[in-house]
Amino acid sequence: QVQLVESGGGLVQAGGSLRLSCAASGRTFSNYAMGWFRQGPGKDREFVAAIKWSGGSTSTADSVKGRFTISRDNAKNSVYLQMNSLQPEDTAVYYCAADNVYRRSVVTTTIDFAFWGQGTQVTVSS
Repeated sequence: QVQLVESGGGLVQAGGSLRLSCAASGRTFSNYAMGWFRQGPGKDREFVAAIKWSGGSTSTADSVKGRFTISRDNAKNSVYLQMNSLQPEDTAVYYCAADNVYRRSVVTTTIDFAFWGQGTQVTVSS
């Protein structure tokens, strides 16, 4: 089993920034794609961003493109989500996710992630 622990959420004013972190353990982190999802009040969980096992190649949802950036540091077994220009509609619980396909060659918005963290709350005030 893979364990994922998110951190960095909190309350921020519209226009502000937050950096979320996800620490992974339980398997070889560097060989698997990672992603971020979010679930707002009364909404289904939605895709935010994903990054290839080797880094570099990323995929980002249209709703956050240009504002959010996903990155990873394999030496620290961590993936990050830098969130800038936050708006009230970004308010949600943000979840870290891990793929279970070894060195998947293509990263898209439709990857069926197998492992999930507990989530961290992000609240953006207006």
